[in-house]
Amino acid sequence: MNSAAPSSPYDRIGGEPVVRAIVDHFYDLLETDPNFADLRAIHATDLGPVRHGLTRFLVGWMGGPRDWFERGSCMMSLHRALPIGPALGEQWALAMACAIAAQEDMDHALGDAMAEALGQMARAMVNVGLPNGKAA
Repeated sequence: MNSAAPSSPYDRIGGEPVVRAIVDHFYDLLETDPNFADLRAIHATDLGPVRHGLTRFLVGWMGGPRDWFERGSCMMSLHRALPIGPALGEQWALAMACAIAAQEDMDHALGDAMAEALGQMARAMVNVGLPNGKAA
């Protein structure tokens, strides 16, 4: 019997259940950890829609079903109207790194790579408070 390695990061981490667990842990941190209060404050009261949206984004981003991308959405454009300074970018990156690290059965090297890439994405969304005083 040929047991080929899974073909995508999505498959390697365990698919949608693991992605959903990461996203749920991420938003649970925003709701419960005071270190992420500023990040929580820029979100709507009901986190259900953003939990769903981030799950669908990450599923497609990691190589699973790409329904989020097929809608024609752009993650950067969706966040452009929000006042995202360097501190918020760092809060997002840290909360996501913590949510990924909480998945004990996940491949640690893949989790680290995922956290690094998503952290870079969060930092790229900074649009206020840049050293030159201009928005990105």
